[in-house]
Amino acid sequence: MPLKETIRSAEAESALDRQIEHLLVAVEHELRSASDGMDELNLIKTLQRPPWQLLGQVNFHEPEMLYPVHFVLFHVLYRLRDRLTESGERLDISPLRIKLSREAVVGGTGVPGQHDELRNFYLDLTHYQLSEDSIRQMMDDFWSGRPAARPAHEDIRKAARALGFDVVPSEFAEVKRRFRRAVMQAHPDRGGTTETVQNLNQAFSVLKHHFQAST
Repeated sequence: MPLKETIRSAEAESALDRQIEHLLVAVEHELRSASDGMDELNLIKTLQRPPWQLLGQVNFHEPEMLYPVHFVLFHVLYRLRDRLTESGERLDISPLRIKLSREAVVGGTGVPGQHDELRNFYLDLTHYQLSEDSIRQMMDDFWSGRPAARPAHEDIRKAARALGFDVVPSEFAEVKRRFRRAVMQAHPDRGGTTETVQNLNQAFSVLKHHFQAST
């Protein structure tokens, strides 16, 4: 690698390290202030506003633009979770619910079972920069449900409420009907927002995973 490219690469890594350190402080502060937790979208918006201003504008309709923000945030969350576990605290991590609470058992790094692969992925900073094709493939896998990890019960209930259900429906066909109707109503051309559509997408994905894992 030419010297100039090596210097630029080193500078970029240093800038990313600084951003991560600032985000660790900001994220912990915000989660300790949110007793009921918060979702990824609202955490991103909080980190964009003063006093933090640690994240720039995010285009939620462009996967290659959203991915670096999502990745660095989840990298920070998994690092924070490992650190807090040592002091007897629990950090639940999912796009729909990020919540800090006390843990009855102290010890370990990460949660056993279905979350380990995600933890390993997000803690590996080589995944921060992926090709556009790789990012789109990941998003296709995500929306098609190929990760196949069963969502937590609270995430399933929250996703159902986001789509307007009082209880989790028994048939996925009803989820699809409700999702299509909700997205049409939330479209920006009808006075909705991209943030609302993103929340609906997340809720639909959680319920899709739920029904796929149940078959």
